[in-house]
Amino acid sequence: MKTAFIFPGQASQKVGMGLDLFQNTEIGKKYYDEANDIMEVDIQNISFNGPEEQLTQTQYTQPAIYIVSVILGELLLEKGFKPVAAAGHSLGEYSALTIGKAFDFKTGLKLVKIRAEYMQKAGKIQNGTMAAIIGISDDKILQICKQCNSGGVAVPANFNCPGQIVIS
Repeated sequence: MKTAFIFPGQASQKVGMGLDLFQNTEIGKKYYDEANDIMEVDIQNISFNGPEEQLTQTQYTQPAIYIVSVILGELLLEKGFKPVAAAGHSLGEYSALTIGKAFDFKTGLKLVKIRAEYMQKAGKIQNGTMAAIIGISDDKILQICKQCNSGGVAVPANFNCPGQIVIS
């Protein structure tokens, strides 16, 4: 059977994520120590202890997810799993590229840091939000978005799969 590694994007964060990897693996300890230096902030503390309001800020969420994703990918490789492909959703593309050896962990984290900072700034310039809608047809979502556009902009942003659409 062929194996692929698929990495998540933003919104898969949780306070406490990565603590077990930091405490129980050499690569977890190494990458989190490197991450604190690159991030110029205690990303370990934010990831392990929160508060949730801070972790969910894009500038911290994206690096935190990238760190955990790459550590898990590297651990799977160490265990002998050999993916024929690696892919990621949005932010997860950086984890996939790192595991695919397009660049190393440090380079990837530097790129993710820049991405996250600019996305955080963009969110302050242009207010908005996103929501995943589950169980409603594409046509119905399009109709609802058109009805909501009188006071602003509401559009389907991602057609993730049948029955799951992200609006923004």
